[in-house]
Amino acid sequence: MLVLEIDTVSPGQTSVFDLTFLGTGTSTGIPVIGCDCDICRSTDPRDTRLRSSALVRTGHATILIDTSPDLRAQLLRARTTRIDAVLYTHAHADHTAGLDELRQFNVLQQARIPVWAETTTARDVSQRFAYAFDHTFSWFGGKPDIDLNVFDRDRPFEVAGIMVQPIPIMHGTLPIVGYRIGQLAYLTDMKSITPEAMALLHGLDVLVLTALRTKPHPAHLSLAEALEVVAELAPRRAYLTHLSHDMGHHADVAVTLPDHVRIAEDGLVVSGIALGADDRHATIGQGRAKAG
Repeated sequence: MLVLEIDTVSPGQTSVFDLTFLGTGTSTGIPVIGCDCDICRSTDPRDTRLRSSALVRTGHATILIDTSPDLRAQLLRARTTRIDAVLYTHAHADHTAGLDELRQFNVLQQARIPVWAETTTARDVSQRFAYAFDHTFSWFGGKPDIDLNVFDRDRPFEVAGIMVQPIPIMHGTLPIVGYRIGQLAYLTDMKSITPEAMALLHGLDVLVLTALRTKPHPAHLSLAEALEVVAELAPRRAYLTHLSHDMGHHADVAVTLPDHVRIAEDGLVVSGIALGADDRHATIGQGRAKAG
């Protein structure tokens, strides 16, 4: 697994965490079934992309962002033995279809797994995976056992002892959320964002942002649009994710990017992201969501 170390610790910030990119592809993944394009036939492992999901690992907790259809392979590769919580960005299948893989963590932890989602996503996931929220079994492992928590997209909430700020964004015409955790912002499937939400994203060490392809798309940022957002927010480092095969070869695109921007690849670990208590509360404001 590729590891990228980033020195982001400053005085007063006493804890750090890592972000692992489990998958960095769009809903089709790369290679695309039945496609014979140069990217889908590439021998460069950086051009192979599973569907998008990520792990946040602190000293005491592991938080999963989305449950992609490729989750089993992703978690095996990342040698994941514990999931303390799941954060959902939205209910599309490429971000939720791997939910059933959580059942092994029920076995390992002998407990239900708490899942967090905003109201619309919570409704869709609970309908699609109704069996996961039926707790009539007296043992773990036959199915996933999930506790659903619903949050207000405009208020921060606490997950496994960590404050999480939802970032309201638009996926075309669909309202979804990204997340800010400490000095990390993770914004996948984004097409647009309000000035009010942008104000929650200043002072970042690490920005993760959708860049689907070079041409414009109605529901996702293009490469040029993503770079405009990066320039406005001025994070220390930025990583582009949720790529399609229409983006081109990793090697060809990477050399065109600013020095502080890189294309994320599956298995990449970004280490040393700051999670200082004073800093995180100053950034995300006041209030907490309640479990639903």
